[in-house]
Amino acid sequence: MLVQHQRLAITGLDPRPLDRRVIAREELVEALAVSAAETTAVTGAERETVPSPVPGSVVPPWRDGLSVTVLAPDYRRIVGVLEKRRSAGEGPVKAKEIAAELGLGTTPAKVEGVRSKARRLAERGWLLLEASGMFSAGRRPAAVPDAGSSV
Repeated sequence: MLVQHQRLAITGLDPRPLDRRVIAREELVEALAVSAAETTAVTGAERETVPSPVPGSVVPPWRDGLSVTVLAPDYRRIVGVLEKRRSAGEGPVKAKEIAAELGLGTTPAKVEGVRSKARRLAERGWLLLEASGMFSAGRRPAAVPDAGSSV
């Protein structure tokens, strides 16, 4: 800083504006560091208090008292379609009909995506898979493999 003051003195310029800029820059850096630390602390606290499902998340096994809100949005929509059909007195439905009711279309790729999600829900007790391969709303405790068994 002294060298810069000497250069400015030689050229006849006033060094005070330079001092103000240096001080302003230091204050800005400090303020940004404090702001970044506060933002990180708030973001960390939010992550801990708001556990929400995200697309692609694991489907937990169904058990009493577990709400459908723990499921990712795509899975909730499938369960919602089947529960709506059950309340209307309609029976089991094929994956193709679920895909159509969700507005996804009936192309093989969309139907297979819905079928795989519905099977996953059925395997974990959120839906019932009929012998005919059709799905219906209903809950049953999922068989969770025992980690300690040797069989």
